[in-house]
Amino acid sequence: MSRKSQTSRPKIDRRVRRTRDALGDALLELIQEKPFEAITVQHVLDRARIGRSTFYSHYRSKDDLLLSDMEDFLEGMSTLLLRRREASNRVAPVHELFAHVAEMRHLHAALIAADKMRDFLEMAQGYFARAIERRFSELPSSRGIASPQRIAMSQALAGALLSLLSWWLDHGTAASPEEMDALFHHMVWSGVEVRSATALPRRGT
Repeated sequence: MSRKSQTSRPKIDRRVRRTRDALGDALLELIQEKPFEAITVQHVLDRARIGRSTFYSHYRSKDDLLLSDMEDFLEGMSTLLLRRREASNRVAPVHELFAHVAEMRHLHAALIAADKMRDFLEMAQGYFARAIERRFSELPSSRGIASPQRIAMSQALAGALLSLLSWWLDHGTAASPEEMDALFHHMVWSGVEVRSATALPRRGT
């Protein structure tokens, strides 16, 4: 979840952003060195060289810091294509996500050991579902899909993306991120039929 590849959230003072980045980077470094439960706020402060009062003006705890760091990463990654205004028919930055996660395998293992992976995946589901839905609404090939269908499809595809990522990691990342991107989008567009899309059933029918 390195911040260097992400665009910072808008409307945040640069000094505040630098402080948050320093604290987040310090925590991520520590997670790779020792179990999450063994890390204290003081460890983070010492690594980031930031005072305690400054930390508590931004975060309630190390868990709050980790949650915020995950949110920053997911917001940046999930909206990557939207911010780039990419001209392709991709609905999610699959190869960028997979490549980044592969580079940070040690962090992935640390999140599992800290029992934080479920939190990460639940957050990721929401972020990617919203970004995919926005992407569908912009692409000419899917703009004709009705909003309720688009939302439902986006939720399903976000879940499929994260499931595919977990499978890829569990099986040694043998295929390249680009190959996984092609596979995911083949599944996406082979399942999208704008003209013959069936309306969602209404409640009570």
